[in-house]
Amino acid sequence: MMHRFVKGLLLGILFICSIGLLWFLVIQPFLTQKDAEHLKAQYSVLAPQTESAESNQDEGEKTQLDFASLRSHYPNVQGWLTIPGTCVDYPVVQSDADDPEYYLRRNYDGRWRLAGSLFFQYDCTPKSKNVVIFGHNMNDGTMFGVLEKLADQKFREQHSTIFLETEDGVREYQIASVLTTDLSRIPFNRTVFADEQDYLAFAGTMLEGTGYEPQAAKRLLTLVTCAYNWDGARTVVVAVEK
Repeated sequence: MMHRFVKGLLLGILFICSIGLLWFLVIQPFLTQKDAEHLKAQYSVLAPQTESAESNQDEGEKTQLDFASLRSHYPNVQGWLTIPGTCVDYPVVQSDADDPEYYLRRNYDGRWRLAGSLFFQYDCTPKSKNVVIFGHNMNDGTMFGVLEKLADQKFREQHSTIFLETEDGVREYQIASVLTTDLSRIPFNRTVFADEQDYLAFAGTMLEGTGYEPQAAKRLLTLVTCAYNWDGARTVVVAVEK
């Protein structure tokens, strides 16, 4: 009798653990993806057509985000990041210096989510010379789980463009490099520069060996997620404004 009881108890614990893993590793990331899709659908509006678009009958209707309405409900949503052809199509939020990782395990509306949100570093804006965005490296490939795939040249060539949409419009970036590094090697999260020469020197370090020439007028977009090569390692995608 005791043997059956222990066996049943162990099976019950195993079942509960399996359900827990399913919730954390599958359902939670799925909910995060669906949340983003719902938010984008809710606040998308038709983009004004240009003369060239009006003359092109084959061009489909384009949409843009109504940031005024979106931010009236979710004021911490500062932008929307998209890497076409990948799962990256998410809002980008931002908290302040008092709690810079507030959204590490929270959705754009503050609800707890294992995958958290993409978030701007607390001391940068979409207009910073180096725009820094963090996100989780999820095992299922969602959020910034795709960044390490961009280290593969063929995959990167097929997904080389990044769009960052904000209240000021859409900025397009070209991926220049994918690094596995840490802050002791490259200060990739710098957002404040003394002057133009200081920025150019920083950009030169970030773009070293890529063939890209640093330009004062061109922003960098730096996407950061965890890597597991060593303690403190990060996968860093560096993109240059087009």
